[in-house]
Amino acid sequence: MSFANNKNYQIYYECHGSGPAIVLLHSFLCDGEMWSPQVKMLSAHFRVINIDIRGHGRSDVADATLDIYDLVDDVVAVLDQEGIQSATWAGLSIGGMIALRAAFSVPERVSHLVLLDTHAGTETRFKIAKYKTLVLLAKLLGIRPMLNIVSKLMFGRHTLREKPDLVAHWKEKFAAMPLVSIQNMVDALCGRDSLKSRLAAISQPAVVIVGEEDISLPPPCSAAIAERLKDAKLVVIKHAGHLSTLEQPDRVNEAMLDFLSVQIPSIQDDE
Repeated sequence: MSFANNKNYQIYYECHGSGPAIVLLHSFLCDGEMWSPQVKMLSAHFRVINIDIRGHGRSDVADATLDIYDLVDDVVAVLDQEGIQSATWAGLSIGGMIALRAAFSVPERVSHLVLLDTHAGTETRFKIAKYKTLVLLAKLLGIRPMLNIVSKLMFGRHTLREKPDLVAHWKEKFAAMPLVSIQNMVDALCGRDSLKSRLAAISQPAVVIVGEEDISLPPPCSAAIAERLKDAKLVVIKHAGHLSTLEQPDRVNEAMLDFLSVQIPSIQDDE
């Protein structure tokens, strides 16, 4: 359990295992616990760097305006502190957006990409209005009245029906995030640039994974990324929504390890 400093923000992270480095970047409103079903599997083969993105978990509150490239810099600060030159970047939702931008801004630090339930374009006007309205309502009424709406954006139909304890646990986690962090992160998401026309320039091998029931960033968003990247495979996870790592961990683990075993042959020796 460690902290790295970037521009006076303390970024919390945990390290597990040894081997080639892999960075884990969670979804908006979550923290590194989102990856708990993957850490044990990955740490048998990798040096796993599980980061709490700024504004989330045990990292500092996001108390000022920022953009997604600032979050790339936070990750680089962690890698520098750990003496890691290059790593696989695995990110879900905003975590995937961070990873994609790292492939452009610091390509020498990115060896492979694992992109889950994410998007390469700008936010739609409809979603910008929706998300900013939710933030306004949270300011007026508190976060808790918004949790049922948020849970339907984060979890698929199957999970909402079959795994109520999992949903309840994460609703409490969502409610614990400081409102100032929520507002600044929503602004960063809503103001993001489009990478769609530039994806073909990314040379790192990638796997693109998406929950079949994701309504926040539906499968066509991931399919568009996989189609534009030079070297990418698309995997659709049945019975999973936006937080696919939590909803169907075994299937996500299988997809990640299948990709990484092919791309990084040295880990095959550990199996």
